[in-house]
Parts: sequence; structure tokens; C-alpha cells
Amino acid sequence: MKIVYVIASLATVAAVALGIAATVHAREGDHGPASPIYGVQLPEGYRDWPFIAPAQEAAPLNELRVVVGNPTAMRAYRENIRPFPDGTVLVKLAWKHEPSPDFAPASIPGAATTVQVMVKDSRKYASTGGWGYGRFVDGKPVDEAQHRTCHACHAARVSDRDFVFTRYAK
Repeated sequence: MKIVYVIASLATVAAVALGIAATVHAREGDHGPASPIYGVQLPEGYRDWPFIAPAQEAAPLNELRVVVGNPTAMRAYRENIRPFPDGTVLVKLAWKHEPSPDFAPASIPGAATTVQVMVKDSRKYASTGGWGYGRFVDGKPVDEAQHRTCHACHAARVSDRDFVFTRYAK
């Protein structure tokens, strides 16, 4: 009788563990809505990633931007690895800029505009130089028409830098 009880207990523990593992896996793979065309999602925890570089966009965008990267991106930047390896993820956060109320010559972030994501997967995104793109406003992907412009813009201007505009700010 003890053996049956032990086997039943082990089976219950195994079932619970598998259920927990399946739930954790589902959460890891589902980070909200995906971009049209590429299926790119906002990466979990990206706001805690290391800083790569700032940028300021002139009119008509008038934005302050910050680019952050996952560990694969950071290693590639620090070690000057090009092309970027598969698994690289770059995220650009953008805000309108406005004058600082505390120091007139300075600009500060105003309203958030977009979060843009680039994911390197040379097989999945072979037709776009190995990069998948996502552009999000308020956590939701923008329309397909806007996503169709992503790679064309990168290809026209920075194809010689593995389609990446951002340079590492050392």
C-alpha cells in the first residue's frame, strides 16, 4: 500500500511540476501582441537592459531616443562583432522632447511616442538581411503599412553596417 501511495504522490508532484513548467514557458513566449509581417513582440524586461546610445531626432519628429540591447547585442557592440549574431535584440524608446522647466537650455522627455524593436534571426528573416522589426505605440503594434517601411529605410541607409543605425556610445 505504501508503494502505491508513494507512486501516486510522485505522479502528482510530476504533474504539478509539468503544469508549472508549461505555464512559465507560455509566459516566456508571450509578451503581448506581435508586429505584423515579422511577428516581433516587445521583449520582457527590455526597460532594464543596458544603454547603447542616445539620439535626438530633428523636426518633424522632434524626439529624444535611447537604444538599449540584450546581452547578445551588448557583447557584439563591445567586441565589435559584425554582422550582429543571431539572438541580438535592439530596442529604441522614443519621446517627444520639450524644454526643461528647471534649466532652459536642456530638453527633457515629454510624451512617449514609440518603442521600436529589431531582432536578429538570419534564417527567419533572411529576406530582410536577418532582421525582424516591430514598432509599438502604447504597447500595441502599429499597422502593416508602417512595418513595410522598416527594412527599406535601413537597407537604403545602413546596409553596410548590418542594417543598424545605432553606433555604440562608449
